[in-house]
Amino acid sequence: MGCFYIIFIKVGTNNNNNNREHWGTRIGLVLAMAGNAIGLGNLLRFPVQAANNGGSAFMIPYFISLLLLGIPLMWVEWGIGRYGGILGHGTAPGMFDTLWKNRAAKYLGILSIFLPLVILTYYTYIASWTIGYSMASLMGLMPKATQLLNASPKEVLLPYQDLLSNFIGTGSSGFLLTPKLSTYTFFLFTLFISMWILSKGITEGIEKLNRVAIPALFFMALILFIRVLTLGDPVREGQNPITGLAVLWEPDLSGIFNPKIWLAAAGQIFFTLSLGLGAILTYASYLKKDDDIALNGLSVTSLNEVAEVILGGTIAIVSAVVFFGASSIKEITGGSFQLGFISMPAIFSKILWGEFFGFIWFLLLYLAALTSIVALAQPAIAFFEDELGWARKKSVIILGIFFFVFAHISIFLKGALDELDFWAGTFGLVWLALFEVIIFFWIFGAEKAWNEINRGAQIKIPRFLFYITKYITPLFLIVILFTWTYKELPNIVKTGSPGVTIARIFMILLLIFHLILVRIAWKRRTAEQ
Repeated sequence: MGCFYIIFIKVGTNNNNNNREHWGTRIGLVLAMAGNAIGLGNLLRFPVQAANNGGSAFMIPYFISLLLLGIPLMWVEWGIGRYGGILGHGTAPGMFDTLWKNRAAKYLGILSIFLPLVILTYYTYIASWTIGYSMASLMGLMPKATQLLNASPKEVLLPYQDLLSNFIGTGSSGFLLTPKLSTYTFFLFTLFISMWILSKGITEGIEKLNRVAIPALFFMALILFIRVLTLGDPVREGQNPITGLAVLWEPDLSGIFNPKIWLAAAGQIFFTLSLGLGAILTYASYLKKDDDIALNGLSVTSLNEVAEVILGGTIAIVSAVVFFGASSIKEITGGSFQLGFISMPAIFSKILWGEFFGFIWFLLLYLAALTSIVALAQPAIAFFEDELGWARKKSVIILGIFFFVFAHISIFLKGALDELDFWAGTFGLVWLALFEVIIFFWIFGAEKAWNEINRGAQIKIPRFLFYITKYITPLFLIVILFTWTYKELPNIVKTGSPGVTIARIFMILLLIFHLILVRIAWKRRTAEQ
């Protein structure tokens, strides 16, 4: 797999901060950072986590985790990113190397490139499902749900379960999947449009995309939000939007004493803010030396929470309660795929103008996914540009070839997608976040790190957050890692289908290749000095 990169390596001059791009406008920066954070996890994963962990009982641990974990890590990543960008580094290998003068530092930073690349080999494919479903809704090709009152949820959802199975080819053909040609075409379209946007650069590509996509996403979400809150009780008497809102917001302190809920809440904070993935580090590297990160980081977090809790949570949970009843909420939300691609289409089929609402639901999911795709791809491009001296268009072409080739692991092999998602999209990101906090606050120096975060700040960050970031945040991360390692890892390791095995081999080889590539980059750097 390394051949797609290695054949293009040539001697060149490392970029420095003088010829690195910067964000064109402040609103463009905030919207781009919001686009990185707002993805399928906000609109699909959050409602599932909330419903499966007690609804309102989930919310107090969630918001406490946001304070103790999310906001501190957001500022840490912005601070590291801006500091590294000033010195000409757009990814964690270079950033860690400047913060910690140890030979191991740059290799720990490999995760900031490795994790997004692995995630995008399946995330791009999932994103293509949303545009396919959006078009199917617009053209009236979705199934019609049976009568909700006289049928069990399983019976109602069965046609949509079959639709998803046919769409992505989850039949009984051994360990191989056989997606429809249209599904594969949507994947190619999504890959092409993503790479085209990336080829345009930071201001002309990523920033312009987010200046259009994020307002459009919020506008469509607001339409759905209003429609859901005006549903009344169309199926069951007493099951109305107020009942649905109570599931999420009626005070419930029981979650405070439940470790499982705390773990789920903390994990969701990672997913929702795209922490520990390297994208925030890279986006922040295109800031200028004294650009504010305190207020901007808080603004991005606030936008993300509105999209997730107010809009995403309300649309999914309230509509599910209205049509299926609060007692069936866990069965309806199930997992992210079930909620987004099975339950929501069934709900829209029973709403007046449901085809239109289904169209904008899946279209806003697509926009959310697309802004996340370009964000997750940018760290690899930044590494190619900053550390290997490649031109941007060449970097994008090589990256596009990589994604096209290795996305087929998830497209055609059963079990591969879940395996890749656990290691790169769940387990690995907590490790990178822990490395970030330790290197920035404990090795580089807590006071220097705090001063870096506050330089150019347009708000005064309360001093107590300094102690939270230094002590509580890393402790929180260690607890999450220990718990996941103890509870989840044994079950994951036992799984050994052909698809899972190939996914593991792919990740091991890709990680080894990253180690080699970083070594090559630093040898070139030494030779040029």
